[in-house]
Amino acid sequence: MSTYCETSQRSTATRIVDAAPYASSLIEGHRDFGYNLKTALADIIDNSISAGASTIKVEVDTVSDSPYVAISDDGCGMSSEELYEAMRLGTKNPTHERAPKQLGRFGLGLKSASFSQCRSLTVLSRKNGLTSCARWDLDLVAEKNSWALQLIDNPKEVVGYELLPSSGTVVIWNKLDRLSGNTELAAKRTEYLNAEFSKAEYHLRLVFHRFLEGDLKITLNGRTIKSLDPMAKNHPSTQKDPVDSIEIDNEIVVIQSFTIPHYKNLSQLEWDELGGPDGHIKSQGLYIYRENRLIIAGGWQGLAKQTELTKLSRIAIDIPNSIDSQWKIDVKKSSAQLPPLVRERLSRLIERFVGTSKRTYKRRGQKLVDVTMYPFWNRVITDGNIYFKPNLNHPVIESYSESLPAEFKEGFERCIRLIGAGLPIDALHAELVGGSESVSSIDIIEKDLKETIFRISNVLLENNTPLDKIKETLQSQPLFQESWESSEIIIDKYLKEKGL
Repeated sequence: MSTYCETSQRSTATRIVDAAPYASSLIEGHRDFGYNLKTALADIIDNSISAGASTIKVEVDTVSDSPYVAISDDGCGMSSEELYEAMRLGTKNPTHERAPKQLGRFGLGLKSASFSQCRSLTVLSRKNGLTSCARWDLDLVAEKNSWALQLIDNPKEVVGYELLPSSGTVVIWNKLDRLSGNTELAAKRTEYLNAEFSKAEYHLRLVFHRFLEGDLKITLNGRTIKSLDPMAKNHPSTQKDPVDSIEIDNEIVVIQSFTIPHYKNLSQLEWDELGGPDGHIKSQGLYIYRENRLIIAGGWQGLAKQTELTKLSRIAIDIPNSIDSQWKIDVKKSSAQLPPLVRERLSRLIERFVGTSKRTYKRRGQKLVDVTMYPFWNRVITDGNIYFKPNLNHPVIESYSESLPAEFKEGFERCIRLIGAGLPIDALHAELVGGSESVSSIDIIEKDLKETIFRISNVLLENNTPLDKIKETLQSQPLFQESWESSEIIIDKYLKEKGL
């Protein structure tokens, strides 16, 4: 049977016909590659960086009846022939070798990213003193059902022409149907546009932070965008592991692990920016850079679980563009898959590394269960389950219990046990997952604070703690740390009464 089929195939007559796709259908399909505003802007900026730009300006008109977006750069610019090729869909073969630092891959980014946000894409470019201009208008393509690229002979009349430097390129988006917020009301459309560009600004700060830390300048409506390093490398409390490397196809993949600072060591703004819009639990994990451009921000790619205790863990992975196919980089440059060799190495590294983050995050909590510190709650492990029980031997509770008449003592201790049994575990877990830094205890009133300090200090003296060590001992307790300014005054008064 096999021989017969092979013979039949050799003898079958064939004809070749041109099965070119319908222009209107295919170009509309390019609008739905999965881009949003922030990834589309990043893709356009990739082209500017590849062109050697040092300044990139994003200008947005959100208030006129015909809003537009313009992205200009001072890169090398394009000749008319180069612009024509750049406007062609699929100008690059992803299997071809890339020059170092080239951020493009498919030759689709300029067009697909733009079409995802607008129906009219105009590109102005100037090189060697000569200006060229071309436009894709999807309505014209639909009308003619042909690849009707417009070449504009008088570019001075194009909106955005004034942004074109002596050498460089301007990309203009008109007919912003995907950025209208599904409303014809100008005020609502402006509100929607401003909100979307606010999200996009954060994304650009993150994705291009290494370039922004160098010589690149990006502005949004005249305001300079500041870099946002997800590793917080320059913070003194950040922990950095030694650099590791893996060789793939004679290319080097560089890996370095970071434990970002505990939120107590950061300002609220720093903490919020490092967590981003999705929070710190979602932001932990792998950060994959391709030629210094961030393409994956967070997530463990199935190598670990995202938990509260590992939310300080981040691993930077640097890959060259020469092994894109190994990583299955997509058109948007926003997803990738780990090659088996990298996955194997990372699995071992992550197992060791996340322990560092857990210790950093738990270091305050560990003092809570230190029996020498008289905690209000005891941590108990039974059959693998962890319980927290009120400490009936705490000096304050014990002292009050002993002062009660015998018939009330059992009822008092029962109330304390019921409080412990009613600890809202599910609610606490939900709040902690949502953001543990926002969960805190209520403020203690001064009378209760004074009573607690005096009771514990007396017990410390009874246990032969030196008088000059009492303040240091109390300062390490979480209860007093949260209200240390008031606590210190009470402790000093106590010590003065005791003769120190």
